[in-house]
Amino acid sequence: MSDEPELREGAVEAELAEEWPGLRLAWIAFDAVPGPSPPELRERLRLLSDRFRGPQAIALRRAPIPHAYRVFFRHIGLEPDETRTPVEALALERMKHGGFASRSLLDDAITIAVMDTSVPVWALDAAVLDGGLVLRAARAGEPLGRAEGAGAVPGGRLVVADHRGPVAVLFGEPAPGCGVTERSRRLALFSVAVPGVPGIHVEEALWTVWDIVAGD
Repeated sequence: MSDEPELREGAVEAELAEEWPGLRLAWIAFDAVPGPSPPELRERLRLLSDRFRGPQAIALRRAPIPHAYRVFFRHIGLEPDETRTPVEALALERMKHGGFASRSLLDDAITIAVMDTSVPVWALDAAVLDGGLVLRAARAGEPLGRAEGAGAVPGGRLVVADHRGPVAVLFGEPAPGCGVTERSRRLALFSVAVPGVPGIHVEEALWTVWDIVAGD
């Protein structure tokens, strides 16, 4: 097992922290080689699919943590019945396809962590990051991501950023040029807690992904 990485607290822009006390960005970085999901992880995902059925899916949105994300989505202008919270998006996938699809070691680890904790986790290629992560409002005209010709983020949109600029729109997938690829050798995982979500669940989600991906 690799040495446990340092849990880092990302900065939250002062205006956001004042408006939403309890809003938190946490992240870790560690060396890892992305690859296919091993048989034992695919079996773990299958067992999770068997445990999570219709009644659990129906009750999910009323549980405290998923409900907290639904409330926050509405506060920032996202309709959670259209733009699903991460845990609800996975639950819907389970219902539509009869199980959680196995995609890769990293994706399967994130699925397990999110379904176990209801807290979202995203992965970045740590090699492209410049400094620590911050949760803030985008500035008008900022490019989203590192890819050549990256489009601009609308001013005021909430983003996760490093010193160079936004690496993801809040609750969106990593921006072009920032996500994990088969060439990645160091990963950065981050999670965002909204008001009402205990910090221990955020940490459990991050450590779960790390334990699966970095485990020998």
